[in-house]
Amino acid sequence: MLIFRVAIYAAGDMQPTRLPNNRHNDAQLVAEEFRRRHGAQGRVFAAPGRVNLIGEHTDYNDGFVMPAAIGFYTYIAADARDDDRLDIYSIDFRENREFILDGLAPSPSRSWSDYVCGVAAVMRLRGIPIRGANLVLKGNVPIGAGLSSSAALEVATASALLGVSGLDVQRREVASICQRAEHDYAGTKCGIMDQFISCFGEANHALLLDCRSLDYQSLGISEQVRIVVCNTMVKHELASGEYNRRRADCDASVRFLKRFLPDICALRDVTIEQLAAYGAEMSNLVRRRSEHVVSENARVLEAADALRNHDLKRFGELMAESHASLRDNYEVSCPELDLMVDLARRCRGAYGARMTGGGFGGCTVNLVDADAIEGFKTSVAHGYQQATGLQPEIYVCAAADGAHEIGIRSE
Repeated sequence: MLIFRVAIYAAGDMQPTRLPNNRHNDAQLVAEEFRRRHGAQGRVFAAPGRVNLIGEHTDYNDGFVMPAAIGFYTYIAADARDDDRLDIYSIDFRENREFILDGLAPSPSRSWSDYVCGVAAVMRLRGIPIRGANLVLKGNVPIGAGLSSSAALEVATASALLGVSGLDVQRREVASICQRAEHDYAGTKCGIMDQFISCFGEANHALLLDCRSLDYQSLGISEQVRIVVCNTMVKHELASGEYNRRRADCDASVRFLKRFLPDICALRDVTIEQLAAYGAEMSNLVRRRSEHVVSENARVLEAADALRNHDLKRFGELMAESHASLRDNYEVSCPELDLMVDLARRCRGAYGARMTGGGFGGCTVNLVDADAIEGFKTSVAHGYQQATGLQPEIYVCAAADGAHEIGIRSE
């Protein structure tokens, strides 16, 4: 069942080079703003963003991924209402929106409120009797960086609405609800990885997730390394449309391959050997898309073995192979991401580097020896700024816990 751990936030497990507000301050901030607006003490819920160590664009192909939740969160202070309305205030956007629960329709407006309303609407459609609520929200997951700010908002919303309504829902169902909300109310046909890890994240562990069965294994991350996320500070405008085109390419591949492999349901079911045998008549574009997905699934499973065996060298090699495939076959990288990866690979103590997230900008993820962090940050930041004129943000992370409720002391 959906159980929320109650805790007071202290110093976090993430020390970014630049972080606008630390976690404790943001949790207090939403609580204080809620008291100011509504004259009452709200309950505070949090859900994290994520970084994907390996397994990109495999989730919506029923494949394997290896994400970790990180210590950037969306916070929501909430309390139930006596009517059927949602009153939502975003501190970040300084905007208030009001909705009637039974009047929510799947018509994306490209507003932050689509994610909140979408979660509420999907819950109602699935017969979950959530109550109207007052919500105040704030996030520190960088928007547009590929760290899944949308899933953090969705899962925090679901946590808050369920919490103040006194309802228990299994976390797998929460992830499914949030994924459907993003499909129908925000217009992005995402896989379930982002919402799942925001629900199930575990400190100091990555998750090997089977996106078909939703079975997962926790994989300990060696204390020898840190996860370093490098934000390119760019996000190219074509990202959203291209994401949906990649998904359409994968669907086209499955339709083609079903002529020879009638039992397959997704590219997850295709081996590298089968693709080589039957894919020659595909268009070059669709075949390259398929080659990425099929080979990436194999890389994720090998990377899990490498983590279990503490083989960081092999894990880093698989990260490099993943990035090359994303760049050349799936074509979702960009010059800034490629530069950031190349700079990282030259650094002492760097085991592996690759783009993470949907692509076309955003972040790279790097595994770096704990003793080499300062030199890594300095070298990558300097090289990137010299080449692009942009100052990157570099976040040194540890894997964090998933969605939970925070106890806030009244003052």
